[in-house]
Amino acid sequence: MEEKIFIFGHKNPDTDSICSAMVKERFNRKLGYEKCFATRLGKVNKETQYVLDYLHLEAPEMIEKVEEGQEVILVDHNDFSQSVEGIENAKIIGVIDHHRIANFRTAEPLYYNAKPYGCTGTILYKEYQQRNLEISKEEAILMASSIISDTLLLKSPTTTKWDKQALEDLGKIGQIDIQQYGLEMLKAGTDLDDFTETELINLDAKNLEKDGKKFVIAQVNTVSIEDVLNRQQAIETAMEDKMQADNLSLFVFAITDILNSNSEIIVLGQNADEIIQKAFGKTLENHRAFLEGVVSRKKQLLPNIDKNI
Repeated sequence: MEEKIFIFGHKNPDTDSICSAMVKERFNRKLGYEKCFATRLGKVNKETQYVLDYLHLEAPEMIEKVEEGQEVILVDHNDFSQSVEGIENAKIIGVIDHHRIANFRTAEPLYYNAKPYGCTGTILYKEYQQRNLEISKEEAILMASSIISDTLLLKSPTTTKWDKQALEDLGKIGQIDIQQYGLEMLKAGTDLDDFTETELINLDAKNLEKDGKKFVIAQVNTVSIEDVLNRQQAIETAMEDKMQADNLSLFVFAITDILNSNSEIIVLGQNADEIIQKAFGKTLENHRAFLEGVVSRKKQLLPNIDKNI
């Protein structure tokens, strides 16, 4: 039996990671690459589950590590610290991504498609167009869901004109009302009541490193920041445990209001007050700061924190 090619997004997968892996599998199979299989590196969150339930699809198989020489395609990430165990020794044959390039190297040439778009799903849509491949209703909704998720229904500052056009086109192909479907999908992901605090801080957490210092920026979406802040003490305990276990210098937990496009951050770690003051001009009070108009980790949180850590 031929070896499989695994396609996967980052750890703590979001909707773009899961849906883009599934779309990339379908795209490659249309080109004749039958041994490509979508996989995932973590639990499916409620927002993504809404998409899968809507389309009556099963989640991709979950994998925890890859063996040496395993052929893989990365979507929605390139940083090895955010990827599967064993990635350093895998054979990376392709990357489809919309993030900065960090901590990445390969032994052989590969297909690498990186664009400064708001979502990997938009890049995949462009690839369908370039290849003149027909997009099914299912594929359209998977890509549309990725764009809705990563751009917060086009409200995020990461949104580009290509995301807007792609979402409009995909909505027509998928025969969905983008506003209605998108809002229901995003709201599905804001139900946080049955998550423990440890699960909460790991739902969408990015592990990062700079000059030997390891730090995490985690984010959850909600329609009520106050409801999440009612659990602050327990959340901080979970953050402290994570910092000690992983030797982190800083932990930023962003609670983002998807309706009003604001965030409240809880921050713990070395020089946390100084970092946040320099990054956002805000003083931490009770380890917290309110960031008006801040919703994007990639474009608003990470760049400001990274250059001041």
